[in-house]
Amino acid sequence: MLVEKNCSLQPFNSFGIAARAQTLVHVRCVDDILQLLAHEELGRGPFFVLGGGSNIVLTGDVKAVVLKMEIKGLRLLEDTPQAWIVEAGAGELWHDCVRWTLAHGLPGLENLALIPGTVGAAPVQNIGAYGVELQDRFESLDAVDLATGQCFTLDAAQCGFAYRDSVFKHAPSQPTANGGLPRGMGLAGRAVITRVRLRLPKPWKAELGYLDLQRRSAETGIAQPTAQQVFEWVCAIRRAKLPDPRVVGNAGSFFKNPTVTPEQCLDIIARDPRVVHYPMTDGSFKLAAGWLIDACGWRGKSVGKAGVYEKQALVLVNRGHGQDSVTGGEVMTLARAIQTSVYERFGIRLEPEPVVV
Repeated sequence: MLVEKNCSLQPFNSFGIAARAQTLVHVRCVDDILQLLAHEELGRGPFFVLGGGSNIVLTGDVKAVVLKMEIKGLRLLEDTPQAWIVEAGAGELWHDCVRWTLAHGLPGLENLALIPGTVGAAPVQNIGAYGVELQDRFESLDAVDLATGQCFTLDAAQCGFAYRDSVFKHAPSQPTANGGLPRGMGLAGRAVITRVRLRLPKPWKAELGYLDLQRRSAETGIAQPTAQQVFEWVCAIRRAKLPDPRVVGNAGSFFKNPTVTPEQCLDIIARDPRVVHYPMTDGSFKLAAGWLIDACGWRGKSVGKAGVYEKQALVLVNRGHGQDSVTGGEVMTLARAIQTSVYERFGIRLEPEPVVV
């Protein structure tokens, strides 16, 4: 178990916000977690689990014990007539996992290419892009209860997946009498994911329901692309729209796409027919948050060193550098101003995606 004191978190968050952790523990195996929990001082917590740092906004130094997840490993666990089951360590970069599966002839994750962050963070957020969500490819995960040291496994139903949501984003309820882990409870701050298993269905077929992919198919004349071709299309689309966090600090899409009733959607269309909207299977409509923000005139604007990306209004960026970086306070001030203007114009409350720490 490797422990660092007064450690800079700036290299460990994709926004590049300057903040420090009083204590940072590098977790490279399950035994590291168990040693930490047995530690007389550090084992008391509280704990903050840090994956790739791609979905957080740090508003100050972190007093909780930071668990930097670095558990590695990628393998084909099972090959059945129905699916390939792939297992990945929580510390693997998600995009590296996608590339590994394709390199080993295991298609199914290509629509989720180039999403920043780690494998362990993917179920927490139920990441999704271009018509596919993690829950569509999920088998199970292993985790450790930080209160008891108990190792346990959850399937998809127990993870409580929803749009950019899971049981790992909700506060715990009261534990059982013996201190055990009740099923169905919120696990935010209570559990740390160590390994994830993904189910890649057979036979494979390309998921091309997303408009940008349909356009690529039409432009190239390829009606039945391979998984590798879909992967390359998705990477090209994302690179054209989204800034590389290694160059421009950001946390990816900052707001969730809001869902509205058919009546609300018709009302907004009546006021602005150009609004980008998508019908959902339950009869509701999903609106493009980036379009709403853009319609309110925020594209390219800044508050302090926090800005709205010029190519995609859904992305907030760091216009500072190094120690002169944006602060978490500036990011959240900009976010709240955007929320207010969108609500005043459209009557819709945008919900941030990143975790604010």
